[in-house]
Amino acid sequence: MNNDLHFILTKPHSSLSHFVESFWCLQNESGSDKEIIILPDERIDLTFSQSATEPFRIVRSGLETRAQPVILKAHTIIFSVSFKLLAAEYIFHSSISNLLNYAEHLPDGLWDFDKNDLQDFDLFCKKASQKLQSILPKNIDPRKQQLFELIYESNGELSVKELSEKVFWSSRQINRYFNQQFGVSLKEYCNILRFRSSFQHIKNGQLFPQQKFADQSHFIKEVKKLSGVSPKELKRNKNDRFIQFSTLDRD
Repeated sequence: MNNDLHFILTKPHSSLSHFVESFWCLQNESGSDKEIIILPDERIDLTFSQSATEPFRIVRSGLETRAQPVILKAHTIIFSVSFKLLAAEYIFHSSISNLLNYAEHLPDGLWDFDKNDLQDFDLFCKKASQKLQSILPKNIDPRKQQLFELIYESNGELSVKELSEKVFWSSRQINRYFNQQFGVSLKEYCNILRFRSSFQHIKNGQLFPQQKFADQSHFIKEVKKLSGVSPKELKRNKNDRFIQFSTLDRD
C-alpha cells in the first residue's frame, strides 16, 4: 500500500456482530490529494472525517453497485463504522434505498461525536461500541436474522430459491424487503458479496472464479460490471487506486 496512506481495521465485539462488520481508520498523511476508487461492497459506512482544508463531517453511505472515484484530500483522517444490512432497520430505523450509490451528510454531534474523537482510533472504537450497545434492539425478526447469517456465511453463493426455502420466506417477499429497504434485489446483493469475496483471490493472482460463477466468462463480466476493469487490471491496481485492494494482505 502507498506509504502515504495508513489503514487500520478492527472487528467488533461478538455482541455487535449482527450489526457491525468492522471499525476502520484511513489516513492520507501526505500533503497531496490522492485519487482513489471505492469498489462496491456489502456494507453501510458511517464515516467521521476531517482534513487540512475541510471541517469535521459525519457521512452515511448506502450500498454501491458501481465503482466510485473519490479524492482523498491531503492530511485527511477518516474513522468509520461499517455496518451490516440489518443495521439499517434496527440501528438507524430507516430505509437506505435512497442512498444507493450515494451518501448523505448527517448532523454534527451525532452520537456525541466531534473532531476530538479523531485523535485516538482505539478510543473511537470504544466510544462507538458503547453507544451501539446502548441502542441494540431487544428483538430481531428471526427470519431476517437467519437470512443474513446464511447470506454472509455463504459469501452470497446460495441462490435466492435456496435462501427462501431455508428461512421459510417467499422469494417475492424477500425481494420486496430488499428493494424497499436497501435499493437492490437479494440477487444483486449476493452478486456484490461474491464480487467482494473474490478480492483476496484476485490479489493472489487467482484470476479465475473461486465462487459460484457459471464460468470464466461470467466471472470476468461480473468483475467488469462492478469494478469497471478486468480481473487482471484489478490485480495490477496501478497507483494503489483501488483502495480496498491496497488494504488487503497477500496470503
